[in-house]
Amino acid sequence: MELKAWEYDEFPAFDEAVEGATWLDTTGDEIGASYIPNVEYECIDGVSRVLQILIPTSRHAKAPRPGQRPASRHYPCIVYVQGSAWMQQNVYANLPCIVRLCSYGFVVAVVQYRDSSITSFPAPVQDARNAIRFMRTHADEYAVDPTRMAVMGDSSGGHTAVYAGIMHDDDTPANLFPGVSAEVSCIVNFYGSTDLTFDDSNPSTPNHNLPDSPEGMEMGKINLREDRAARELLSVRCNIDEATQIAPVLTFHGTKDRTVNTRCSTLLHQRLQETGHASTLYLLRGADHGGPEFWTPQVLDIVSAFVHKHVG
Repeated sequence: MELKAWEYDEFPAFDEAVEGATWLDTTGDEIGASYIPNVEYECIDGVSRVLQILIPTSRHAKAPRPGQRPASRHYPCIVYVQGSAWMQQNVYANLPCIVRLCSYGFVVAVVQYRDSSITSFPAPVQDARNAIRFMRTHADEYAVDPTRMAVMGDSSGGHTAVYAGIMHDDDTPANLFPGVSAEVSCIVNFYGSTDLTFDDSNPSTPNHNLPDSPEGMEMGKINLREDRAARELLSVRCNIDEATQIAPVLTFHGTKDRTVNTRCSTLLHQRLQETGHASTLYLLRGADHGGPEFWTPQVLDIVSAFVHKHVG
């Protein structure tokens, strides 16, 4: 065989008979993922925030290489907000599960937000929306169809994802990409901490709503037990009415969630429905706060069908 830089189509396939070998057919459309780590999407007051970008790839649709190889195919994009009780995130911890979304034909961008040790609410929501704008602005670079965007998150990231769907700040200084929309076609909420108004909304947090609690710190280290207005501002359900513009919401929550009370999601679902907004709720019997139950083929099939339906 001649030694040269072979093109795939001209390279001769091995076809010799091999005793005992089993031959398996491939199509070239089997999907893997390309990982681009730590892509800066914003820098505010000297604080850099980054994305972990996962791109579907196959023999027929290779991932782009910025400056070298353009994307051969563009995909819908899910901007995923990793939960952390609004504290410093480990944005790498859940990547082995999140990457499974690529096999359903999604680019996924995992958001690092400004946590409560840096600043307070609504910074994570603003960051998520700027991440959406960044992915739109750099759509060709990361194989994204900018007209087909969704936002998703878990725990405090689920709270951030739903809030990002109702905080329309495109025409404010919070928008770091003037003229670029942060609107999405749908929202996926995994066990989001969306309601702080009842006493056991975080059943395993003894200091619930106190200044040193995760939610108290997120609101500027204030006592949410005494400041009802601040508690309701942080609670997504309290900020939704008939006039609210929000994309369809899909929620999953475990029935034995010891960290975020399942009622957070049931109350949000009820509020969305009673105000005329599209909401779908799945309750996972026996599931705790996250875990493999939320990344099964059954759940991901539902997520994929929902997102594909709404992004077109």
